[in-house]
Amino acid sequence: MFYITPIVDFTYQCDNKIIAKEKMWLKEKMRNDMKFTEIKKKFFDYFREKENGAMSINTKETTQRACYTNRELSWLAFNERVLNEAANPKVPLAERLTFASIYQTNLDEFFMVRVGTLMMQMQLQEKERDNKTGMTSEEQVKAILDKVSELEKKKGRVYEQLMGELETAGIRIINFNKLSNDEGAMLEEYFDMHIAPFLSPMIIGQQQPFPFLANKQLYAIVLMKTKKGKNKIGIVPCSNSVFKRLIEIPTRPGTFMLSEELILHFVSKLYEKYEILEKSVMRVIRNADIDAGSFDDEDLDYRNMMEHMVKQRNRLNPVCVHLNRELNDKTKKNLTEYLEIGMKHIIEENTPLDMSFVFQLQGVLKNKPELFYKKRMPQPSKEINMNEKIIPQIEKKDVILSYPFESMRPFIVMLEEAAKDPTVVSIKMTLYRVADRSKIVDTLIEAAENGKEVIVLIELRARFDEANNIEMSKRLEEAGCQLLYGLGDYKVHSKLCLITRSVNNTFSYITQIGTGNYNEKTSRLYTDLSLITANQEIGADAAAVFAALQKGETVDNSNQLLVAPNCLQNRILFMIDEQIRKAESGGDGYIGVKINSLTDKLIIEKLIAASQAGVTIELEVRGICCLKPGVEGYTDNIRVVSVVGRFLEHSRIYRFGRGEGQKIYIASADFMTRNTTRRVEVAAPVLDKHCQERIIHIFDLIMNDDEKGKEQDCNGIYRDRQLNTPKIDSQETLYEESYAAAGSAE
Repeated sequence: MFYITPIVDFTYQCDNKIIAKEKMWLKEKMRNDMKFTEIKKKFFDYFREKENGAMSINTKETTQRACYTNRELSWLAFNERVLNEAANPKVPLAERLTFASIYQTNLDEFFMVRVGTLMMQMQLQEKERDNKTGMTSEEQVKAILDKVSELEKKKGRVYEQLMGELETAGIRIINFNKLSNDEGAMLEEYFDMHIAPFLSPMIIGQQQPFPFLANKQLYAIVLMKTKKGKNKIGIVPCSNSVFKRLIEIPTRPGTFMLSEELILHFVSKLYEKYEILEKSVMRVIRNADIDAGSFDDEDLDYRNMMEHMVKQRNRLNPVCVHLNRELNDKTKKNLTEYLEIGMKHIIEENTPLDMSFVFQLQGVLKNKPELFYKKRMPQPSKEINMNEKIIPQIEKKDVILSYPFESMRPFIVMLEEAAKDPTVVSIKMTLYRVADRSKIVDTLIEAAENGKEVIVLIELRARFDEANNIEMSKRLEEAGCQLLYGLGDYKVHSKLCLITRSVNNTFSYITQIGTGNYNEKTSRLYTDLSLITANQEIGADAAAVFAALQKGETVDNSNQLLVAPNCLQNRILFMIDEQIRKAESGGDGYIGVKINSLTDKLIIEKLIAASQAGVTIELEVRGICCLKPGVEGYTDNIRVVSVVGRFLEHSRIYRFGRGEGQKIYIASADFMTRNTTRRVEVAAPVLDKHCQERIIHIFDLIMNDDEKGKEQDCNGIYRDRQLNTPKIDSQETLYEESYAAAGSAE
């Protein structure tokens, strides 16, 4: 595809004249400092190819570009919605601190993964472009840095607001200008005795090269002058587990100072022979986008290779630097040269660079329950009688569990039953992220020790969870479980468990398919769905998935399940086409999708076509959404809603049609190309009518959430809305319903 710079978006004319877009193309090339002869050659080559029909200009794609939002900018818009919750007066104060910390953690990972990837693309000779907006990697990075600079200013305002409200609750974070002389002397003594002995100040020079700055760690950077008038740069590591991050002021209960601020104040004591000119706290974020495929040593054990990869990741190139005080341009330029990044990658802000200390503040506030959310506990599902065996109940009816409103315990108890049940022959499971103290892993170990065949695919490439998964794999292997480590080029992201039983010389399956990980901790924090079924067709499909994984292959065909990478995207496109045909024949075409991200261009294009055909489309997209709704002539029939609330929206639901003949799935896959074509993902049909009604209820409730739900307009901006009186908070409503259901079941 030939991309023209997206400065203008005129419709193409297919003649030999130099029309507006082509003029802009020429002008842009000239701006890029190409030699005129090169411009002329490329220009005439372009027209020669065009006249000969060798180059197709996709008018439809060019016009549709108005329907697209850049992936990275859409993600930043999502993180801004997280930051907005930190400023939301309806959210309890202590919980707002959590949202501020999540915003920062999210941003760190975004730079480590996405910006890191874009910066590597910038090193390629051939320019990489976003396939929806046409932006180059350079253009995307620039737009990201501009937006982040804006967001960090907003974060500063939010932080100031939070600190002001904390003061009324008896908590203060202060600096030295608010201390008395006696208090200052007390802190100086504390610094001398409890902090300074554990610091390692450095000076950059010929014999002292610029040190390696660890990812996400805090450092003091100091510009100094020698007695001879030479400028020097000093670096002091401030992240240390030996001393506390929050230092309480003894004379003022509830008043604290951050350790890095204390170090920065007394940094002159570490460099007594120098005059301190400028100083700041610094934090470096490094690229974390390292692929296991880059290791080609076939003799290296895969698990050992992944351990090596995790260590190597910590030493990848910097992608940005955060400073909490302004430094002069020359110092910043020196810093960029040392770290090999551009000036725009230095982000100055006036807030603490690491917000994790807020959880310690929450500990101080624990005696004030009014500052926290009302305590909620996952409730027992009314669909399962916990006083009876689980497996026989599943054989009678399918069950949907809805986390965190309902407990994961029925699934864990079923797994424990299977570990002991003499009729159970094997347990097969895919693990992507697990808790560090996993009851599920313990049960699989018990099953193996009881003589069951236990086959576990544990994905060692689950980003940032690699180390935990490696440790879990060792435990499973020692217990006699058969382990699989991913699948070549495809990550295994599915949430699939298959229990095979042998009864009266026949076999039968119990299958569980989920939208979230087998992680007891996140099941209390993320909204997810879990389907447990004795449907034998679904079980046979699951068995085929595991059989393929054991052979290092992917499933080519499936009956009931949708299984990526080979038979999920195409089936989704087919079901969208079914709704298009229904609408075109005068019927009620309907598509409802709840996912975390929408970036798959083929699916987006098909949704645009469906909207143009008159299909009603409701999209609940928590995070990245590259499709703009409400664009006249294209996405008029599409609505996009995003919910950012107390719990992380994580479940995936696909709905095609309404009423009789409707098709409903729950899935592990978002509508991202990486999920639909480059991972092993599983979507399961919800066939039981009662289960279908539960899924529809959840979906419709979220769609009508006007407390935490924002609706995207045709310009890609998320807006508040007023649909209900009083407003509906879908998560709170689902919790109320789970408590009521548990009460009625007792």
